[in-house]
Amino acid sequence: TLPPAVRSFTLNFTITNLQFTADLTMPNSKKFKSTARVMYHYVDSLLQRSSIGSAYTGCKVTAFRSKKDRHHTGVDAICSYRDEPSDPKFNRVVVYHELSNMTKGITKLGHYSLNSQSLYIDG
Repeated sequence: TLPPAVRSFTLNFTITNLQFTADLTMPNSKKFKSTARVMYHYVDSLLQRSSIGSAYTGCKVTAFRSKKDRHHTGVDAICSYRDEPSDPKFNRVVVYHELSNMTKGITKLGHYSLNSQSLYIDG
């Protein structure tokens, strides 16, 4: 039998209480690494509790972006899941609604505040 296909989707959102700084553009900086680790912690736990939880294999923060004149920080991540018949099917609309509910209407991610219009899932 073939190993399960691994598929990816992008996840983007904006944090309104994290000021963007230049070191967030450098993947090797301490600030990038520690912020990416915190984002992973929060996003990972949400996706594990979502409808794709059993097929979900992880997320990697790929970039932070300046939003609103550096007052806010955009987060870009690529997330993966196994795509095999026994696993739940990935439905970006369903996952969007689940993440919306788990973040109180796209307003809270741990101690971070989110722009409620900023969640985007592309699959």
